[in-house]
Amino acid sequence: MRKKIGLGVAAALLLTALPSCGHRKPASGPDPAYDRLLRTLYHADMPTVQPAELAAELRRQAAPVVLLDTRTPAEYAVSHLQGARLIDAEQFSPAAVRDLARDQTVVVYCSVGARSQRIGEELRALGFRDVRNLYGGLFEWVNQGLPVYDAHGPTQRVHPYSALWGIWLKRGEAAYR
Repeated sequence: MRKKIGLGVAAALLLTALPSCGHRKPASGPDPAYDRLLRTLYHADMPTVQPAELAAELRRQAAPVVLLDTRTPAEYAVSHLQGARLIDAEQFSPAAVRDLARDQTVVVYCSVGARSQRIGEELRALGFRDVRNLYGGLFEWVNQGLPVYDAHGPTQRVHPYSALWGIWLKRGEAAYR
């Protein structure tokens, strides 16, 4: 099954990918072209959290962070952040988060952050006060060498969502199943 993207997103992908032909990724942080793409997808009023910052926060465990994976069940089954809860963006309803306290810190993520941003905005509309979107999504998490898991434990496999979006996954093993 093919996923459709809007013309504006397709144009942004093309325009950001072209300057990066032959461009090498910097030692840390997202690829400059990927960063430009993300800036076109994200809304300024949705806070983001960098992968390294979230990883440090999760290690400290100072305050519980709820991780919500907004991808599809097939994507989640390939790999996800440890302890993440699946909240399929395509099937989202307020009932899916009924058990969560509105004052908990919630970090939403998907492949690159577009679907999770939409769910994050819905959570904020439902009264959640501290919602952040994982900057660069699962792709940037993996690109920075941070671990992902499947039902059996750590894995290198990552669902690339589609061939078009999968170009932003620079580490890990692209796996559709």
